[in-house]
Amino acid sequence: MNQIQSINYPIYFNSVTTHLNNFINEGKYSRFFILTDEHTSTHCLPYIREKLNNRDDFDLIEINAGEESKTIDFCIGIWKMLIDFDADRSSLLINLGGGVVTDLGGFAASTFKRGIDFIHIPTTLLSQVDASVGGKTGIDIDNLKNIIGTFTQPKAVFIEHAFLSTLPARQVKSGMAEMLKHGLIADASYWNVLKISDLENPTDQLIYQSVVIKNKVVTEDPSERGIRKILNFGHTIGHALESYSLDNDSNPLTHGEAIAAGMICEAYLSHLKAGLPAGDMQEIVDTLLGVYGKYPIHESCYTALNAIMKKDKKNQGGKINCSLLTKIGECRIDNICTDDELCDSLKYYASLQYAQV
Repeated sequence: MNQIQSINYPIYFNSVTTHLNNFINEGKYSRFFILTDEHTSTHCLPYIREKLNNRDDFDLIEINAGEESKTIDFCIGIWKMLIDFDADRSSLLINLGGGVVTDLGGFAASTFKRGIDFIHIPTTLLSQVDASVGGKTGIDIDNLKNIIGTFTQPKAVFIEHAFLSTLPARQVKSGMAEMLKHGLIADASYWNVLKISDLENPTDQLIYQSVVIKNKVVTEDPSERGIRKILNFGHTIGHALESYSLDNDSNPLTHGEAIAAGMICEAYLSHLKAGLPAGDMQEIVDTLLGVYGKYPIHESCYTALNAIMKKDKKNQGGKINCSLLTKIGECRIDNICTDDELCDSLKYYASLQYAQV
């Protein structure tokens, strides 16, 4: 359980000490840079520096923490810092952080001087099991998540379980939503194990299994033309909820909380349109509400949510496209959903009786 081979790069588990220095040295890089936010600078960078034998032959680039930083303005800031630090095409960017850092850093590196090498050291559970694996980079514009980006593979990913101890429980649970999704779309037995696991303290083995599932999918379909679309289950509605909450709530939903709500809505659509058995739908609803509670979705926001969904990058010909479950462990891609169906799924979610988040 030390390494997985992805499309054309290794994913290492708990191996920074063994492999990171060697990777940098063997790459013969002219310079290397580390991108962090203020949290990972404080809590994670000292760990990495220790594993690098306290070498200091790098330049640090720091951004503000949070989704608000995943914009073209911050990307320009990174490009300017790379220029100021005399980065050339033989440079390496190390992205040390959660999904914002890996998405933004990957995009900045993939476009700087038409592309420099980068690696990911994901420090949140969400980025370890999702954002850092698969070669998607991206930034947001207005309230549209990842609407600008590239498919560019990192040169390596280093997943360190030790970083999870720096996270609040809410952020760990956020990452668990993607792990639960992996079970729902591809592995019913994994879903069954997760349901009875301590979801605030995922084991190395559970994280490894989640990465195996995602890596298998993205290796088969690197540019999301086919099967990779199953990874979008819960995300059409979930991304809309996340964007809406970010704009309207003083304490916005985490990505995982929004995706959990999206998976409940899309489980309803799966029952309606893809044959998901009623018992499977109820099992999904009960499990996700039990972990994440319920976000208050009022009818007054349906129009705004639908407008966000209409701009989703997964749509086809102006029609909203969802990946839906046929049963727990199996997913069907390219299901066009009407405005009325999407509205009905939001109404279904709003009708559920459970404590609010």
